[in-house]
Amino acid sequence: MKPFIAFSLGLGLLGLAACESSRTTDSSSIAEETTVPAVTVANHDQEVLKRGEYLVNIMGCHDCHSPKVFGPQGPAPDPERLLSGHPQDMPLAAVNKAAMKDWVLFNMHNTAVAGPWGVSFSANLTSDATGIGNWKEEQFVKALREGKFKGLDNTRPLLPPMPWQVFKNLTDEDMHAMFVYLKSTKPVKNVVPAPIPPDQL
Repeated sequence: MKPFIAFSLGLGLLGLAACESSRTTDSSSIAEETTVPAVTVANHDQEVLKRGEYLVNIMGCHDCHSPKVFGPQGPAPDPERLLSGHPQDMPLAAVNKAAMKDWVLFNMHNTAVAGPWGVSFSANLTSDATGIGNWKEEQFVKALREGKFKGLDNTRPLLPPMPWQVFKNLTDEDMHAMFVYLKSTKPVKNVVPAPIPPDQL
């Protein structure tokens, strides 16, 4: 009986060591790709993650936060840059200021919008540090409930067309699910430009 227990304990420790070894390898390879690894979701949280993915998709987040590729059916979210916001290296086309008196103008990717407030750029929502990789869930909730830039007090309001006034009505559970999903996304390094005030157009 005692040799069997020792053998079982030895196998268990060997298995634990193998798991720890593979975990170290995985996290170090992730660290090489990005400074902020995506969250790991336990098996029992897969339902939460799937709910978050569903909400992000049906709420149209890709419409403004994903750069587009153009195909036979028109623009579609670029699978390599999903939810990464307005590309930092994409030049802004000339804005027709006269039209802005009566119109809100979107660029071809729907990632830059000109209106009476100036020009706003869609944010990077990926798990990268240039996105929401360093955010706490409280920041995410504050951004959606109060319309605060980066979900921080004493920051500027979120600019149109971000519909936070509608999203503030999401349940706590749905906001949590969205946050879990976004933190699990592929990290895309992209520093979105700062908004341009109307007098600087």
